[in-house]
Amino acid sequence: MDFSDYSRYDATGLAELVATKQVTPAELLAAARARAVEVNNKVNAIVRTIPEADQQVEGELTGPFAGVPFLIKDLGQDYQGHPTAAGCRALSTLPAAEHSTIVRRWLDAGLVIFGKTNTPEFGAKGVTEPELFGASRNPWDLSRTPGGSSGGSAAAVAAGIVPVAGASDGGGSIRIPAGCCGLVGLKPGRGVTPMGPTAGEPMHGAAVNGTVSRTVRDTAAMLDIISGPEPTSPYLPAIPKDSYASQVGRDPGKLRIGVRVPTVITPNPDPAAVAAVEAAVRLLTHLGHEVIEVSAPYDDGQLARDFLLTWFVHAAYEVDHTKKLTGAGDEGFERDTLLIAALGRTTSGPDYVAAVERRHDYVREMATFFGDYDLLLTPTLAKSPPRIGEFNLPAPLAAVSDLLLRTKTARVLKYANIVDSMINDNLGWVPYTQLANLTGRPAISLPLYQTPKGLPLGVQFVAPLGGESLLIRLAAQLEATEPWAHRRPTL
Repeated sequence: MDFSDYSRYDATGLAELVATKQVTPAELLAAARARAVEVNNKVNAIVRTIPEADQQVEGELTGPFAGVPFLIKDLGQDYQGHPTAAGCRALSTLPAAEHSTIVRRWLDAGLVIFGKTNTPEFGAKGVTEPELFGASRNPWDLSRTPGGSSGGSAAAVAAGIVPVAGASDGGGSIRIPAGCCGLVGLKPGRGVTPMGPTAGEPMHGAAVNGTVSRTVRDTAAMLDIISGPEPTSPYLPAIPKDSYASQVGRDPGKLRIGVRVPTVITPNPDPAAVAAVEAAVRLLTHLGHEVIEVSAPYDDGQLARDFLLTWFVHAAYEVDHTKKLTGAGDEGFERDTLLIAALGRTTSGPDYVAAVERRHDYVREMATFFGDYDLLLTPTLAKSPPRIGEFNLPAPLAAVSDLLLRTKTARVLKYANIVDSMINDNLGWVPYTQLANLTGRPAISLPLYQTPKGLPLGVQFVAPLGGESLLIRLAAQLEATEPWAHRRPTL
């Protein structure tokens, strides 16, 4: 099977070819690897190969996606016997003791996992530029980022290596890359997908596993195979009686949708982000939905500060935990990670708990909002995908930071402009995605718009608790009206 044939199908279509014996799993694996050889040196999506895939395709595969090539994210998605580096030098040679629950579910579904995808160190950025593996690049424009932290997965799907790939989302890390790369990116609600067995509720439940794909039906079918409880989870998710895949093609009904674009962090989003939402509003109105401009139903400035504060403290924990696990020193981590960790250590216990407790305020405010509206619509990104290296620290500031880290005085950064700079860099171009993580709501990015330069720029829909099925119904309706899967970058 050559690429022209392989690329015509989504994962559901490839599975049908295998089931009807029109193609073998070995042929599909060969096609995926051939495409990887052709383009991975350009996009740097795959950072580790998994040779066990050869044994899989030689055996008997069962499940709804039997024989379909697949990639998993090199963060929180452990494959037994292979390191999960999380973009970190200190973890790059430590093999996983067991499969993650979600990896087992993908294998049980018959997916052929042949590699792991690039991610920023500990998934802590909206771009994928780790020092360990180098920057992943956007297949639509190789000078730009595919987003993060699931940037390697998004780059691999957009480049046609696989039709769908594993991803995860702690602050937008599924939706941001989907928005950058012209893909479907659904962040499930809190507890819907497993994070175990070695983790229970990372980031107090803000982080969840999922996928990025080209089609809504793949996203829905993937959610069917990965959703549901696990013994080590603190949650027992309410999974709907009807499958998520069965929602594709169902009428979502007439929806009342609130839309907002400006934020406190980004009061003047790029005109392309505004245009993306305006195009979505026109399409939704054409389909009979009611779309109403709304103000922020929550304090988005405080939410952003609370989100970053908890990220900083989490980074301090990750660094300390990894040092204990591996015996590594500061040399095992990137400067930015050490800086963020240093900022995290300046946070008092009461201040940290206050930030976590304020999440309930946002939950209540969103519950009130969803009493009047079915969905919230925003841009996924406040601007086009940034260029590679755009958020690197300027050389003078980097030199000062290195000095402070060496002298163990980095805590003074709390009182320097570097904090404001990091806030603006991390959230200024993606101020919309953290809400769904902190409140546990499902949200989806859809590739409904391309800029005049041909770059994707997604729009986001946020739903109330248990709203995954509604998101899928609406996404499928939009996809059927304005198809996007045929749009491919030229590599």
